[in-house]
Amino acid sequence: MAYAARHNGLPAIRPPLMKRIADASAPYLYSAPALILIVAVMLVPLVLGVSYAFRDIQLLNPFSGAFVGLDHFRALSQDQAFFRALSNTLWWTGASVLLQFTFGLILALLLDKPFHGRAVAQALVFLPWAVPSFLAGLNWAWLFNPVVGPLPHWLYGLGLMSQPANILSDPQLAMWGPIVANIWWGIPFFAITLLAALQAIPRDLYEAASIDGAGPVQRFLSITLPFLAPTIAITILLRTVWISNFADLIIVMTNGGPADRTQIVASYIFTQAFKRLDFGYASAIALVLLALLLAYSLLIVILRQWLLSKD
Repeated sequence: MAYAARHNGLPAIRPPLMKRIADASAPYLYSAPALILIVAVMLVPLVLGVSYAFRDIQLLNPFSGAFVGLDHFRALSQDQAFFRALSNTLWWTGASVLLQFTFGLILALLLDKPFHGRAVAQALVFLPWAVPSFLAGLNWAWLFNPVVGPLPHWLYGLGLMSQPANILSDPQLAMWGPIVANIWWGIPFFAITLLAALQAIPRDLYEAASIDGAGPVQRFLSITLPFLAPTIAITILLRTVWISNFADLIIVMTNGGPADRTQIVASYIFTQAFKRLDFGYASAIALVLLALLLAYSLLIVILRQWLLSKD
């Protein structure tokens, strides 16, 4: 009507003010429930957690809560247990991600080939991902138990151990217990995502490469790997951040022992917050971990954009 009035030489009729306000605010009203939920569930706890890092929050001290500035971070810079946990985190995360990715890629390549019973094989491969991490930790702790578990006896039978001993109580070997459990539990994540990426690669590229005389290794390096590179970058980013914050298996299997040899930063935060009830110091540790993971994520995102720009 307003368009017709303009072209007939008549003054345009503006809609009422309330209707204009309602039309302008409609998108915000539709998205308001989701935004409110995000703010209530994510942003508010994040802001409170960051503020705790600069305050003295001890649950057993009724007089705590005062602002202490950077005192927690000064104490953290001299905390040898934290630096040991940081070193263990690098070992725990690096070994878990590398081996999960390696075995996940091998499984994805095998499952990408058609064979009889592939659907059953896919279901069995993805089964560990459906097991709760707490239950997985209990199962693997039982497997490593020298009294009732089979693994120490198998290792002894293969000549890899002098006697069936508890690996989880050996300071030199204890970290490998949760790492092995984490590898078993996390392989399906890489297998699922990489298999989906493999199935999106056009098959005529492989046929053309075969006609040109390219072998399996050449086809993998020149076709498969470049197509998988962006997916590999984002999956490694997600798993690295996830595993760095993932303390379930360690808490269930070793509780950070023996002598803090399996203590990682995430489990150290749990110890400070829920055992020593020092939420201020635990929040300072969590803030440092957050900063390190943000820096790492930024590097991986830049690498992924660079890989995409090359295509």
